Amino acid sequence: MIEKINQLRAEIESLTAAGLQEVEALRIKYLSKKGAISALMQDFRTVPAEKKRELGQKLNELKEAATARLSAMREALENADAVDADLDLTRTPIPFPLGTRHPLSLVREEIIAIFSRLGFTIAEGPEIEDDWHVFSALNFADDHPARDMQDTFFIERNPDVLLRTHTSSVQVRVMEKTAPPIRVLCPGRVYRNEAISARAHCFFHQVEGLYVDENVSFADLRQTLLYFAREMFGPETKIRLRPSYFPFTEPSAEMDISCNLCGGKGCSFCKHTGWVEILGCGMVDPNVLEACGIDSKKYSGFALGMGVERITNLKYQVKDLRMFSENDVRFLRQFTSAH
Repeated sequence: MIEKINQLRAEIESLTAAGLQEVEALRIKYLSKKGAISALMQDFRTVPAEKKRELGQKLNELKEAATARLSAMREALENADAVDADLDLTRTPIPFPLGTRHPLSLVREEIIAIFSRLGFTIAEGPEIEDDWHVFSALNFADDHPARDMQDTFFIERNPDVLLRTHTSSVQVRVMEKTAPPIRVLCPGRVYRNEAISARAHCFFHQVEGLYVDENVSFADLRQTLLYFAREMFGPETKIRLRPSYFPFTEPSAEMDISCNLCGGKGCSFCKHTGWVEILGCGMVDPNVLEACGIDSKKYSGFALGMGVERITNLKYQVKDLRMFSENDVRFLRQFTSAH
């Protein structure tokens, strides 16, 4: 009987099955009431008393081995069925291309990193705003052209609700809730009712900065802008400030940088002037400070704002703004090594 047990165990250990139905058939063959192991149990009754202990132990080990073997076969087949038939588990993952960062994200994060070294923190606000935070608190007159439907997306049923046209609305919210000193950077998406073309879009991205404290001067603004320009475009970059007008700053200026393509010598990109405009800036108008609850006799400040798309154009020479929102992978793959 020992020979039968050993023979049956060797047979069970070598079992294979191509499917769950074959496993079930093997279970019936060996472990059912009429199976091979049950037949040995019947023969066990005729074994002499002095050999029952040894043979009984071997029969139990045989049954446990058969149960374990069949369970392992069943589990392996069930797991195989759960795997996608088209999935090649032997294929190396290396050929699969990695994703890329969007160029606007790369530039926005670089701008934020530069200003963070100067102590600026990030502030964010809603894209759906009210007239007060977008216009009135920023010293826009009631008849200012920016309020016209040609420039602003208003919510039809409520003319006081609109899509923000600049992230200056976030600056207003910060000044309303925070006592100076204030030093914040406000990145975000903005919307304007413009025809979509290679040079304009109905939505784009801005980064605006605000610094309010005692004795803040235009010299502080200029040094901040010079630091930013040289960190972003290189240590040889020059800047110039031209007088301009914004309702929320006085005095106001546009800032140009020396063309990073021709080094200021003049080329088609800078229209042979040697200079490229990148942002607007100025000292915060006292009316804006007072509207936000800040004493304009004690505090002063400067504000600046730039389009992320504009900076990205200068950095990567992307000439069509529409490429930033079309999700063309041929365009995006060019920035694989930029992150």
